[in-house]
Order: sequence, then structure tokens, then C-alpha cells
Amino acid sequence: RAVLRKASALEYKIQRRALRKEDFINYIQYEVNLLELIKKRRARTGYSFKKDEIEHSILHRVHSLFNRATGKWKDDVQLWLSHVAFCKQWNAKHQLSKVFSTMLAIHSNKPALWIMAAKWEMETRLSSESARHLFLRALRFHPECPKLYQEYFRMELMHAEKQRKEKKEFEQAKMDLGEFNYSEEILNGEMARIVYRDASQKIKGVDFQLAVLSIAKLFDFTQDLQKEILESLQARYADDPLTWDYMARRELELGSLQPTEHTTKQKKVSEMAQREERCCAVFDEAVGAVPTEDMWKCYITFCLERYNRKTNSEELKQKRLERTLSVFSKAHEASLLSEALYKQWLRLLLDSSLSEKAVEVAEAATRHFSQSVETWQMRLWVLIQLKRDDVTQCFEEAIKHVKSKGTLPLWALWVEWSEGANSKEDTEALYQRSLHATTPAESVTMKERYLDWTYRNSGYKKVKRLFTSLCENGPFSLDFFRKMIQIEKEQESCKMLHLREYYERALREFGSTNTDLWLDYIKEELSHPQGKPENCGSIHWRAMKMLQGDLVEDFVSKYTLLQTGHL
Repeated sequence: RAVLRKASALEYKIQRRALRKEDFINYIQYEVNLLELIKKRRARTGYSFKKDEIEHSILHRVHSLFNRATGKWKDDVQLWLSHVAFCKQWNAKHQLSKVFSTMLAIHSNKPALWIMAAKWEMETRLSSESARHLFLRALRFHPECPKLYQEYFRMELMHAEKQRKEKKEFEQAKMDLGEFNYSEEILNGEMARIVYRDASQKIKGVDFQLAVLSIAKLFDFTQDLQKEILESLQARYADDPLTWDYMARRELELGSLQPTEHTTKQKKVSEMAQREERCCAVFDEAVGAVPTEDMWKCYITFCLERYNRKTNSEELKQKRLERTLSVFSKAHEASLLSEALYKQWLRLLLDSSLSEKAVEVAEAATRHFSQSVETWQMRLWVLIQLKRDDVTQCFEEAIKHVKSKGTLPLWALWVEWSEGANSKEDTEALYQRSLHATTPAESVTMKERYLDWTYRNSGYKKVKRLFTSLCENGPFSLDFFRKMIQIEKEQESCKMLHLREYYERALREFGSTNTDLWLDYIKEELSHPQGKPENCGSIHWRAMKMLQGDLVEDFVSKYTLLQTGHL
């Protein structure tokens, strides 16, 4: 009865004139949950009476609900995918075939859906012909989609591998192949070769060639195909850094293909060192042939990857470090080192305790990227870490080179360093200078820091005077006022008069956009020993006048919660 009542209520909702998607989703979810419950109960009790009648009718109802929903809201891909997932879960192969067919007719512009359908045909229904047909249809809609070609290429190789296995099993069983005719061309991946050749004419770029090559390497019968792709890659994209990167890294794999049984640790280390040398020889040739920033980046990335690999051999680790530092130096001499790589170089030098070289590199980086705040930060951080004497001079140089907009990180670092290294007077002068040197929007952050530092170092009276003077020039942040309110609350003789002043100043700036500020002011009047609860009415009235748009409604609901003690 409960099931009937619930199902009837959900049924009524989807029979309305104005249909809602949520009603269909809720109904489907309820029926799916019911199916799961029946399945669990049957498993627990071992009772299979009227299984076809009960489950089949619910499954039929869910499919019809999905069909109605996807018919009404055709553009909702998630709804279609939910139907697909449901069919897969309950093994409704015939129904799923129809769903894919209808979905692809409507959403033919989405390659991922074509791939999903073809994959299902290939892996679940074991139908290579249907999968091929779907891929060919998909390529008519998306003739230049790399992902479609990659998956089609993979499917043809999987088909060839499947046929090779079948043939092998027949031969092992010494069965007469009879009408089974296995074409040698298909067994050797000729269909995949045709797909690759067609794709390489339409799709340009190294990425696609490398993706196809990585798929071909997964199959052990594709040596000739791999060779063809590699030759095409070298012929057509000889000037691309990614081609050289692949060719160099290939040297590592070529060495690892040889059998490594019965070899000592020392021999393994020397073999690895030789392989890495061969890789570097290719990279050295590459940076000569293609002297670009991207090519040097590939070389350095490879060296860093090898250096970061764990090894018990100190000799190999040292060799990797020397090689990496040498490559960094060569790229720097060629003026083809990016800002990010300078950062990595510095980190490596500091980790290796080469501090003098790190200072030189940091200086060189700021010469190349004199407008970059991050590069100056990097150099300053190195000088601070090494406790050098020329930190102040470097800060002055940085401020001179970098435009005023965006200098906030430099000023923040400068005052932070000054707090620990210089006298109070010098730090205060620096804070004052930073307020004038930064843009108005950035000076807001410096005001907050200045206030906090003054309170920590000079106490309440000084910070109160500073707050008053800073309030003369905007702009301000809400945290600036909240910080001062917090400082006042921390005093033993916390005066409501002062709190009112700070709240009033904050409300002049943020009263029209912040409901919490008004509520905190009201709470303060109610809870403070010197507070006047009778002021709450006027504060509420002012808030209603000042707040904008939906904030009024938000304020009213929160104020009601406050009155009832729920806030």
C-alpha cells in the first residue's frame, strides 16, 4: 500500500500540463531504489517467485519514464547518460542500443558520446563491425577530431589482436578453420595503418602523432606501424621540440629492452649512466638544431626528472646534478631560459648549498625580467635566506624597476623583513612610505598590517592615534575596522564609546553592502556593560534604509533569529 501510494503521487506529478524535469528524476530515482531493495531482499531470502513479472514491469516503467524525459528535454546530456548507466546496470542490451541510436541522432556534435557508444559495441557486444560503423559515422560529423581518430585506431588494433588470439587458439586446438578466413593484412594491423594515414593527412601536430604512437606501442605486433609513424614524425616535424624530446627519451627505453638478469648493481648504475648520456647527446643535438626556449625547457625538464629519481648511487646522483646545472648554465648563456626555469635553477642551487652561485643567478634573472615582481621577490628571498648585507639596496632597486601597480608583494616582503632586521623607527618609516608608494587598492592591505604591527610593538594608545590618522585617507577594508574593534575588545577597560566610533566609521564605508556589520553593532549594544539596548531600534531602522536589494530581506531574517536567541 505504501509503495502504491508513493508511486501514485509521483505518477500524478508527471501527468500535469506543465511538466517539470525534477518530477521525472524523482520518480525514476524512486523506482530504481525500489528495484535495488527488491534485489537485496531476494538475495537475502533466496525467494525468486514472480521475478519476471515484478522486476520486468518496474524496468519497463523506468525505461518509459526515461524515454518521456529525454523526449521532452532532448538537450540534457546528463539525462541521456543516466539512462545509459541504468541500461548497463540492469544489462538491458537491446534497450541500450536504441538509447545510443536516438541519443547520437540528437547529440551528433559530441565526439565523446560516439566514442562511448563504439566502445560499448566493441567491448560488451563484441561487435567490431558495429563499432567501426559508428566510428565512420562519427568521422563524417567530426572529420578533424583527434580523439575520435585515436580511439578508432585503438579499436582496429584491438580487433586485429582479438583475431590473432582466435587464430592461435584454433591452431593450438588443431581445428579446421573452414569458413573462418583470417586475412594476414588485418592480422598485421593494416586497417589501423589506413586509419593512421587518413588521420595524419587531416590532423596536423606532434601531439596527435605521439598519441597514436603510444597506442601502437601497447600492441606487440605493430613494429612496422610504429616505424612508419616514427619516420613520419621525424620527416614532418623535425623542428618541433616535442619530436626531439620523444627521440631523446626513447634512448632510455631502447636500453631497458635488453635483458637485465644476472647483472650487478654497479653494472646497472653504469648502464643507466650510459643511457642518460645517450639521451643528453640527442638533446645537445636538438638545442643546436632548434635553439628555442621550448627546446631548452624540454632538455631541462628531462634533467630535473632524472635528478629527482631516487638512487642509492651517490656517484650517479652527483653526475645528474652536475649535468642539470650545466644545462641550466648553457640555456642562460643562450638567453633562452624562462622565468619559471630561473626559479627552479635557484631552488636547485640553494638545495645543493651553492649560495654564491644562487646570488649570481638571481641577479641575472632580475636583469632579464626587470619588470617581473615574482623575479625580484625570488632574488630578495635568496638574499634574506643568506642574510646578506645588500638586502635594503636590492629592495630599493626592485621598487625603482617595477611599476607602482603590483608592487604590494615587494612592500609586504620588505616590511616583514624589516620587522625582524631593523629598528622600530626604520620599520615605521617603511610602512609610511609603502602607503604612498602603493596604489590605493593595494594600500588597504598595508594599512591592516601597519595597524597590527603598531599594536604588537607600541601598544594601545599609539595604535589608536594611528587608526585616527589612517582614517583620513581612504580606501579601507572591512578587516581594517574589524581589527581595530578587536583591539578595543582586548583592553581591560573596553569602552563602548570607542566601539561605537569604530562601528560608525565602518558603517559609513560598508553599511550598504554588509548585513553582519549591522548585526554585530546591535549585538555589541545588547551585550556590552556600557551598551544601550534602546539604541537597537534606531540601528535597525538605519540598516533597513541603508542596505541594498536582497540584503534587506537577509538582514530581517537574521535579526529575527537574533531576537529569538538562535543567532
